[in-house]
Amino acid sequence: MQQNSAAGDDAGGWGGPLAGLRVLDLTRVLAGPLAAQFLADLGAEVLKLEAPERGDETRGFAPFLEGESHYFLALNRGKRSMVVDLRQPEGADILRGLVASADVLIENFRPGVMERLGLGADALMAINPRLIYCAISGFGLTGPLAGAPSFDIVTQAMTGVMSVNGAMGGSPVKLGLPIGDMSGGIFGALGVLSALHERAATGHGRVVDASLYDGTMSLLGYLSQLAFITGQDPRPMGSAHPSVVPYDSFPAVDGAIVIACLADHFWPRLCAALGCPDLGADPGLATMAQRRERRSEIEPRIAAITRTRSVAEWQSILEAHDIPHAPVLGIREALAHPHAQAREMVVEVQHDRLGPIQVLGRPIKFPGSHQTPLAAPPVLGQHTADILRRELNYSEERIRDLCERGVIDRGTRK
Repeated sequence: MQQNSAAGDDAGGWGGPLAGLRVLDLTRVLAGPLAAQFLADLGAEVLKLEAPERGDETRGFAPFLEGESHYFLALNRGKRSMVVDLRQPEGADILRGLVASADVLIENFRPGVMERLGLGADALMAINPRLIYCAISGFGLTGPLAGAPSFDIVTQAMTGVMSVNGAMGGSPVKLGLPIGDMSGGIFGALGVLSALHERAATGHGRVVDASLYDGTMSLLGYLSQLAFITGQDPRPMGSAHPSVVPYDSFPAVDGAIVIACLADHFWPRLCAALGCPDLGADPGLATMAQRRERRSEIEPRIAAITRTRSVAEWQSILEAHDIPHAPVLGIREALAHPHAQAREMVVEVQHDRLGPIQVLGRPIKFPGSHQTPLAAPPVLGQHTADILRRELNYSEERIRDLCERGVIDRGTRK
């Protein structure tokens, strides 16, 4: 496991391609925090502005480790936390002061909320015309559903994702991963990066409109084209593929093994590995289209064979025949896998309250340049006073006054 220090600035190394950029993170829950976390991973300084008392709602999501939520820890690594009540005039002034020197602002309130606070894109970009203002919402800033409430399961239902997930012939099932929320975060970050590139040429910022709905629908990929071409809805197929056979999870003595024959040349190799050369020699199974027509014959026969050996045995056999395969791992097994460790996808950081904890690592690598170690997710309000002192030149007296009146968190300690 890679050993990382708590404060990236003091740890040395290359900050990352976004080093020197400042991001104001006004987001909560998942999509927005994920977008801001990606930017932090890439080296940006991310200041997370949270509401007084409870902060980001996910700080209250159980289970907890000594009062810190698993959910918040997962989505806020590398950020600095400020507690600011934007509903109070002095709180809004703090945001305006920070906007003057910021590069990016990300928010995921319902459309119209920031405008009602007097802190919408037009108002903030009047202060700083170079600001990239990213609004992440359920359905986007326009369209008949623009103001509707949305969560991940709503997005999965509305985009057709649930209709193709689950067992063959079964009821629609939500993906275990919150793909709707995550697509909003991924495409929000991508939109910000694109706008930053444009700003380098024009000198001007712009509004980025990213939604869970658009992002998730864009991931339908070949399933959308299948619907366009056939005029029919794709159906849930469990772990199987609508066009590729075999491409599924098969039972073993002690678990399950995935086998993926995405090209015809893998088929005779697989048949040799399974000890059924007759299938490999059958001219009626030589092509993907033929195997798809005989799916109901092929897959039960493969399953009958795979359930006679352990996962480890099948891994060894399939590897020897160069067949794409994988054990079906639990989350703990996946995190502990040697490849995850080698890729630094699990790292240790020093949390302000919890001490050393494990978190996920950066998903993007830059060969030849080792980035500054990740910083831990922040404790609520951990950096409020420090940022007010250093960035806005607030006096100790003024900070105490704001604390006492609840403009910044009464629990601010530093």
